[in-house]
Amino acid sequence: MTKRPFILAESHWSTVKDQDYELAVLPWGATEAHNYHLPYGTDNFETDALVHEAARLAWERKAKVIVLPTIPVGVNTGQHDIKLTLNFNPSTQHSILEDLVESLDNHGIFKLLIVNGHGGNDFKQMIREVGRHFPDMWISTCNWFQSVDKDAIFEHRGDHADEMETSLMLHAWPDLVLPLDRAGSGKSRKFSVDALNESWAWTERKWSRTTRDTGIGDPRKATREKGARYFREVTEKMAGLMVQLAGTDLSELYV
Repeated sequence: MTKRPFILAESHWSTVKDQDYELAVLPWGATEAHNYHLPYGTDNFETDALVHEAARLAWERKAKVIVLPTIPVGVNTGQHDIKLTLNFNPSTQHSILEDLVESLDNHGIFKLLIVNGHGGNDFKQMIREVGRHFPDMWISTCNWFQSVDKDAIFEHRGDHADEMETSLMLHAWPDLVLPLDRAGSGKSRKFSVDALNESWAWTERKWSRTTRDTGIGDPRKATREKGARYFREVTEKMAGLMVQLAGTDLSELYV
């Protein structure tokens, strides 16, 4: 197995103890149903693959990043009736994040990037609050699924087990994808309140009332080739972010 010194779970104390890391990266996913053809761990598999490759690219560019183990459960409060979809309440996420930040702070790693792989997770308010208790820490977050223009690659829009996610899984974890003729259409219902279908108003979706197959977006035009292109574009974008975050002096963060 090729050594990956930027992956904490694969690293050894003999190396870690003498290494100065500039940026810790925390992938955070979810465990939830993904239509009939993708596995429950889709968000974790995708986020692992993307973050590990982005970190490899960043490491090759001399950025001293260290990728922490992926948190495999996210906020799924709207899917409580979807069998074996697992949920962390936001308050639980907050506690986990605070404990991890304390660990990093104790070890002199003062930059953290949370790479989010699940639409139900939202770390902004947590970062605001946790940051007040650890003034030396600088915490940022990104949603990898918003990093590049999906419309330039995929034919059908969606946001869960859709053409994009299916293509990405066909590229990164093809053995976990069932034949697409077993996938549901991903047809979903809109809100009856018009503003809730726009970006300026929001309420939580009750998943079982929104979609019959747990997917949102038609996955049936997915291909491995589309997934490979998307994978390259997202990892390059994230690698650039990691390099900049690792190399930026916090006293020179604003220009």
